[in-house]
Amino acid sequence: MTQQPDTLSDSTPSIRIAVIGDIHDAWDEDDPKALKRLGIDLVLFVGDFGNEAVEIVRAVSTLDLPYAAAFGNHDAWYTATPWGNKKCPYDRTQEDWVTQQLDLLATAHVGYAHRTFSHLDLSVVGGRPFSWGGPEWRCAGFYQERFGVKNFVESTERITAVATAAPSETIIFLGHNGPTGLGDQAEDACGKDWHPRGGDFGDPDLAAAIAAAQALGKQIPLVTFGHMHHNLRHTKAVQRQRLCVDTVGTVYLNAACVPRIVKTAQGLHRNFSLVTLQNQQVTEVKLVWLDQRFEIASSERLYTRSTPVCNDTDDQPVFMPS
Repeated sequence: MTQQPDTLSDSTPSIRIAVIGDIHDAWDEDDPKALKRLGIDLVLFVGDFGNEAVEIVRAVSTLDLPYAAAFGNHDAWYTATPWGNKKCPYDRTQEDWVTQQLDLLATAHVGYAHRTFSHLDLSVVGGRPFSWGGPEWRCAGFYQERFGVKNFVESTERITAVATAAPSETIIFLGHNGPTGLGDQAEDACGKDWHPRGGDFGDPDLAAAIAAAQALGKQIPLVTFGHMHHNLRHTKAVQRQRLCVDTVGTVYLNAACVPRIVKTAQGLHRNFSLVTLQNQQVTEVKLVWLDQRFEIASSERLYTRSTPVCNDTDDQPVFMPS
C-alpha cells in the first residue's frame, strides 16, 4: 500500500486506485509503465475494451499489478444482439471472441463474481457483465445462455449473493454501467443524453444489490463504472456529472473520459481516474492526464474529503453532486 499522509490520520496507510475508463482500443505498452510511475496499488477496468477486442484484452491481462475488470456492451458487440450477429467479422462456428476474452481475464473478471485483495483488506464485487444499461432487460438470450440469468430480479440476486459471500467487509462495486438513482437528467452520471433526452439509464439490479450490501453492514467506499461518456451528445457547453456521493459516504464515480488517449502537440496524453482510499473511505478523486514522460500534464480534482462521514445505516441514501 502507498504510504501517503492524509488529514484523517497521518499514520494510516492509504490505497491508491486507478480506474481505467472505457478503453475503446486506446491501450498500449506505455499504460502499464504509466501506472507504475503513478505508484498504483490497484487497477480497476470498467469495460468496453473495444468491439470484442481480444488483443486489447490480451494485453491488459498481462498487467503486472493487482487488478479487476468488468466487461461492457462493446465487449459482446457481435454476440449479444441480432444486429451484432449480422455484422460479425469472424466465423462464429469456428471462434467465440466473448469466451476468449473471459478466458484471458479469468478470475480478474468480476462480473457476477468478486476478487478479494487480502493485502488491501477489500473485495471488488462486479455488477452485471456486458451491460447495455437502462430500465429494460436487454439481450435476454445472451444472458440466459451465458449466465443462466433471465431478468433483473435474478441478476440482483446473483450480485447480492456475491457481495454477501465476499470475505472482506469493505467492498468496491465495479460495473460497466452505473446504478439507477444517480439522476434522470441528460447530464447526470447515468442520464440518457440521446433522443428523446432525459431519463435514468442506470442499472436497477446494481442499485438493488448495493442497497442490499449496505443493509448487511458492508462498508462500500466506492462504486465505479463507465459506459456513459463524459462528452455529451446534445451539447458541448458542459460535460456529464462525473461524481456524486450519498449520505453514508459512498462515492459513485463515472470514469468514462473518452477518448482516453489523445494526440497533442506535445505527444500522446492518456487519462486515469485516481482514487485515494483511507480508513474505508474515499478521501480524494482526481482525473489526470499524463504526458509521454508519464508526468502529470493536467489534473482535475473531482472530490476531496477531509473529515470522516458518519455511517448511519438508518438513513436513506441521498445522492449529492460533488
